[in-house]
Amino acid sequence: MTVETTSAPLPPLDFRSDTLTRPDEHMRSVMARAEVGDNVIDTDPTIRELEERAADVLGMPAALWTPSGTMANLVALSTHLRRGDRFLAPRGAHVLLNELGSAAWLAGGMPDPLDHDAGPGRPTPATVRAAAGGAGPYYTLRTTLLSLENTHNAAGGAVTPPDEHEALVAAAHDAGLRVHLDGARLWNASVALGVAPATLTAGVDSVSACFSKGLGAPVGSVVAGSVEFVEQARRMRQMLGGGVRQGGVLAAACLVALDRVDELALDHAKASALATGLRERGWDVAEPQTNIVLAGVADVAATLDALRSLGILALPMAGKVRFVLHRDVSADDVTDALDRIDKGMNA
Repeated sequence: MTVETTSAPLPPLDFRSDTLTRPDEHMRSVMARAEVGDNVIDTDPTIRELEERAADVLGMPAALWTPSGTMANLVALSTHLRRGDRFLAPRGAHVLLNELGSAAWLAGGMPDPLDHDAGPGRPTPATVRAAAGGAGPYYTLRTTLLSLENTHNAAGGAVTPPDEHEALVAAAHDAGLRVHLDGARLWNASVALGVAPATLTAGVDSVSACFSKGLGAPVGSVVAGSVEFVEQARRMRQMLGGGVRQGGVLAAACLVALDRVDELALDHAKASALATGLRERGWDVAEPQTNIVLAGVADVAATLDALRSLGILALPMAGKVRFVLHRDVSADDVTDALDRIDKGMNA
């Protein structure tokens, strides 16, 4: 692969992540006007409003705001697991590969990955049942939790449809396991499938969801479950340093983000357009289900360098080049990126 040099640097087209989305003027104005209080001593009213609305949208009795999705997942796993418990998760799950081992280090869980034998990002119920095993001698691992991910980031934003989700949850519960759902991009799955988010949380014991991926909020996630779960989760959040005081300034942005979930369909359309354009240029790209495009290339590092020289920013993921579409990358930017590849990269 060679790259033609240009006389002046091209303006960057940033496909690295949907976490790059920035609050617009409307969101900033809502943040500036937010009613706030001390959310540790008492309750910040705007955080409370967000938690109640998020719980309703996710179909859960209660919800807890957290500064990040990683903290939301860690709070959930720490609440569900006892030290030394084994937990199951689809291979490549964010809780396994992208949270610095906190599930094992801080939550004390023993992770065990499950193969995607039902499709990208999804194990079969039979695999869950087989991995859960049964009662053994006291010195064997005790498996207590299944952690799912929808959409599955490393599988290219792959979605788990409601019927498969329900079958996986049923298999876990039949085996005596609790179920946590990493729904960082659950909103994308909901939009792609045309179903309410609560349809994709049916039966789970907890779920996390993020507002800073593709929706423009600068900070914030929630973790939701039963009232009893959230009471325990609130204590764990405080242990982890997540006791933000006047956090309503941030929660206000998350409320605006919730109003924008339907707009994620635009990102899915841009992802499909980029994938089609790359395939037409000979790239090995599957049709994306949501807003993430994974491209198989011979040399990931060299390809990323070549793209960077053209002002196109992307990241590696699962041995491929990952492009993520979001509200701050337009359809014209997709066309521009394809034109730059036409002019600057020759296989």
